[in-house]
Amino acid sequence: MGDNKENVCSAAPTLIFACSGAADVGAIADISARKLTVEGAGKMYCLAGIGGRVAGILKTTEETEKILAIDGCPLDCTKLTLEEAGFTEFEHIKVTNLGLEKGKAPVTDENIAIVVQAALFRLT
Repeated sequence: MGDNKENVCSAAPTLIFACSGAADVGAIADISARKLTVEGAGKMYCLAGIGGRVAGILKTTEETEKILAIDGCPLDCTKLTLEEAGFTEFEHIKVTNLGLEKGKAPVTDENIAIVVQAALFRLT
């Protein structure tokens, strides 16, 4: 019976890593990644696991077809975390490059849609 459990860390063709920082643009990045997952564009994955060098998360990430990094602001924490772990081939978007300003970008459906559309464009 226990052999049929779903592996919640299984790979998807596209893994999505997002900033989940305290700023509004970090929240927009995080919610956008979750929305992309629900819409089937990829699977949001654990950036903390990359930073913590969790073996299974690193292996799954190495085996995926495509990686999307979504950063909230110019600090590029998501991008840098992936690069520090040795990942250099990935798509990258930054919320603040999409016309949303840190500290002045409310977490609204409209702002999330801007990021989701930019991500979908980068993934096609």
